[in-house]
Amino acid sequence: MRDVVLEDTLTSAPAPVVAGLEEGNHVTLTPVHDNMDSHGQIIPTEEELAVLPRIAGTMPWSAYMLCAVEFAERASYYGCNQVFKNFIRAPLPLNGNGAGAPPRTGEGHQKSAGALGKGTVVASAMTDAFKFLAYALPIFGGWLADAHLGRFKTIVIGVIICGISHVIMIISAIPSVIQAGKAIGPFALSLYMLSIGAALFKPNIAPAILDQNPHLKPHVVTKSNGAKVIVDPEATAESIMLWFYLLVNVGGFMGVATSYLAKYVGFWSSYLLPGIIYFLLPVFLILVNKRLKKLPPGGSALGDFIKVNIMALKAAGIRGIGRKGYFNRVKPSVIAASGDPRTFHWDDRFIDDVSRTMDACAIFLFFPIQQINDGALGAAANAQSASLTSNGVPNDLLDNLNPLAIIVLIPIMNHGIYPLLRKLGIRFGPIKRMTFGFFIAAIGASSYAVIQHYIYQTSPCGYKASTCVEGTPGFDGEGVSHLSLWLYAIPTAVTATSEVFINVTALGMAYSRAPPNMKGLVMALNLFMTSISTAISLATANAIQDPYLVWAFAAPSIIGFVAAFVFYWLFRKLDDEDFFVHADSQLDLTLKNEHVAKDEEKDLKYHSSLDEKNSDSKEVREVKE
Repeated sequence: MRDVVLEDTLTSAPAPVVAGLEEGNHVTLTPVHDNMDSHGQIIPTEEELAVLPRIAGTMPWSAYMLCAVEFAERASYYGCNQVFKNFIRAPLPLNGNGAGAPPRTGEGHQKSAGALGKGTVVASAMTDAFKFLAYALPIFGGWLADAHLGRFKTIVIGVIICGISHVIMIISAIPSVIQAGKAIGPFALSLYMLSIGAALFKPNIAPAILDQNPHLKPHVVTKSNGAKVIVDPEATAESIMLWFYLLVNVGGFMGVATSYLAKYVGFWSSYLLPGIIYFLLPVFLILVNKRLKKLPPGGSALGDFIKVNIMALKAAGIRGIGRKGYFNRVKPSVIAASGDPRTFHWDDRFIDDVSRTMDACAIFLFFPIQQINDGALGAAANAQSASLTSNGVPNDLLDNLNPLAIIVLIPIMNHGIYPLLRKLGIRFGPIKRMTFGFFIAAIGASSYAVIQHYIYQTSPCGYKASTCVEGTPGFDGEGVSHLSLWLYAIPTAVTATSEVFINVTALGMAYSRAPPNMKGLVMALNLFMTSISTAISLATANAIQDPYLVWAFAAPSIIGFVAAFVFYWLFRKLDDEDFFVHADSQLDLTLKNEHVAKDEEKDLKYHSSLDEKNSDSKEVREVKE
């Protein structure tokens, strides 16, 4: 084949494509653009950055398959989690079927499903401990993936542990086990095993998806109509994370089915269905395994990260925290310039990485207040819904308006609002998005407080509304306020929308601001904020009961309004920073891995051919003998 020249039409092709063309087809790459980088991408000029519209780039199908993996895991997780509080808090309903479901008609039909009868305080404590472990242990899961196993292997181990926990949980909900009073043991075991498995899975699945992103730097492409646009890494990551979060919440909608199953069949069925969904997950992983871009573990930088922070604190003091130049004092170049003879195995770039990571961690510190407002402290919201007239609707069913609101809003934002803002040249940066989310969460939480106030005014048991049972003064046979359960839908849906602006943005920020060998760990630090909000719920568990429930909603709402203003004032300048900071190194790592794989494949073919020749020679010698 004669040599040819690759013209402008393919100069924005990814580097592996260009390399393959050069090597296999005798193509000579001619950089017809002066601003083309070494990977064949056209870098935009300052003018192009200012005037060209930005779009999200396409992602490989393997990224969407990993989103489906997340769907199966979250469907099983949230499907079970939806009924945990009723399972623990409420006793087996009087005249019920013995599996946890209340009678469908007659006395007690307005009551919620129940099994263990441990009360609101124990229900809050157990579920909050579960949630705490599920979001605190990811620090170990992220470190394990970064330093030793890689993301895919760590995910697989988490999948196995969760699978075992689902089987044990189903056993704990068998009617005979509940009626014999022996359900608490296996249930607690399965509950905390599920948290351990989720802790290995959760911090690594989003980074694994973002690892598939081929668009790590802004670059110019020409559309079929001749118009030039900029493929924006931030918009690409935002788009795939919106799909990721959409499928998380589609999975979360499994709670609708499990709520009805608990109410009308029993808890064994509400744990069985998520278990069945869960075992789709290994199938998805097998299908996508060979097509994944798997970045190898690079050894965790956690030790160096901690050392740099200690050095910076010693150099600047407590008063220097957060001030400009705080980390510059510990850059190797600055230390060397001061005449200090010490040497370090990290460079100035690593110090910049630490600085950016600490910025992200400071941002994450504001998340617990939003998480508390988005669903309330402990079992407070569950107690509120159980105090309202349900007319046969499971009291925890309306919690599923949280994922429903997100499912409706995400396509509107992804395909309508965000593209429109980019087209108009309006930058709705990550800090603005998160600030907006904080305000929404605080507004929604304030409506919880208003509803709770009116519940106390209208409940037959007054300020003992959440524990209004037979024997309580004022009990009227049903023990609920005449207010409709559907009022509970208002704060549930409003606070849910805050997640689209905060949680989705945080996923991209945690990935983009982390050094290559700390992405799992930084993602885990983001998740760890949920464990802090859970720890706050645990610490306040004794207060999450009548007659204090109004303040259980009102106090976090007030704090949330204040936090929103403080958050924007502290971090507003970060809206102007670049999204990815390790584009070149990650592209180089990707190319290196692909070339290594190609070399291994060539070696394998060579040795296979050699073995065949040796085998043929041996057969010839045997014939001669």
